[in-house]
Amino acid sequence: MAEENPERADEEPLEEAAERGDEPPESSDEQRESHPLAQLVLIGAVVSAIGIAIALAIDWFPTQASAEAEEIDSLFDVLLVVSVPIFVLVEVVVLFCVWKFRMRPGEELKDGAPIHGSTRLEVVWTAAPALILVGLCTYSYVVLRDIEKKKPNTMIVNVTGEQFAWSFEYPAQTTGAKAVSSTQLYLPKGRPVEFKVRSKDVIHDFWVPDFRLKIDAVPGVTTQYRVTPNRLGTFPVVCAELCGLGHAAMRQNARVIPAGQFKAWLAKKSGPPAGAGPPGGAPAPAPPADGGAADGGGAPGSPTASDPT
Repeated sequence: MAEENPERADEEPLEEAAERGDEPPESSDEQRESHPLAQLVLIGAVVSAIGIAIALAIDWFPTQASAEAEEIDSLFDVLLVVSVPIFVLVEVVVLFCVWKFRMRPGEELKDGAPIHGSTRLEVVWTAAPALILVGLCTYSYVVLRDIEKKKPNTMIVNVTGEQFAWSFEYPAQTTGAKAVSSTQLYLPKGRPVEFKVRSKDVIHDFWVPDFRLKIDAVPGVTTQYRVTPNRLGTFPVVCAELCGLGHAAMRQNARVIPAGQFKAWLAKKSGPPAGAGPPGGAPAPAPPADGGAADGGGAPGSPTASDPT
C-alpha cells in the first residue's frame, strides 16, 4: 500500500480552501504585522493622556484680575485638550512609520510597495479636522461676543501710546466734571471699563496680562475693548508690539482700588463740576506748578498727586 505524501496532504486542505474562496490562515508573524493601527492607537492614547495632564498642570498665565479672564482661560484649556492629541497623533504616526518602514541593508534599490489610496480614509481625515475647527471657532466666537458685550455703568478711559510711555485720560463723561489726565492708570474694582486706545506715533499694543485682553494702538485709528477688573492690586501695563529701541521699557502699572477710594480720588482731581466755581463767586485757584489735576501729578506711583491715597 502506497505511503501518503505528507506534503501533498498539507496542500490538499489549502487547495480545497482556495476553491471555496477562503484565505489561508495567517502565521503569528503575519498577525503581528497586520495590526500596526492598534499599536498606534495605544501609543497615541497613552502619550495624549500624559500630554494633556502636563499641559493642564502648567500655570500658563498670571493672576486672573478681570471677570473676562476666567472665560479666556477656559477657552485656552479647551484648545490645549484638543490640540495635544492632534499633535501626538501626527508625531506618533511619523515616528512609527520612520521606525517600521525604514530602509534595511540590501534594500537601497528597492521600490516602495505598490499601494493604492483610500478614499474613505481621505474623507475621514479631511472631514474630522474641519468639524473640529468649526466647533472651536464657534466656541471662540461665543466667548468673544460674551466678553465684548457692553455692560451698564461702563466707565470710559482714554489710553494714548507714544514712544515709550502710556498716558490715561478720564473724560468729563466719566468724572462728571472736567477731564483728568494721569500717567498712572487707576481703576475701580467691579466696575466695567471701556478703553479707547490711540497712538501718537507708531503702532503699539495696550496689554494688561492679568486682564487677558490686549489691542493695538494704531495712529489715526481709535480701537477699544471692555474689561471688568475684579481683583485689588497693582498689575503691569506693557506694550506688546515692537515699537522702537525703548519698547522693552514701555511699562507702567494699572492699580485696581476699591470703588469708594477711586471715586474720592477722581473727585479730588477733577474739582467742582464744569462752570460751578467756588462758593461766593471767587475765582478758581490756579493749578499748582506741577500740573495738579490737569496732568495727574508727578512721577507714576508717587505718593503725592498721582496716588489716590
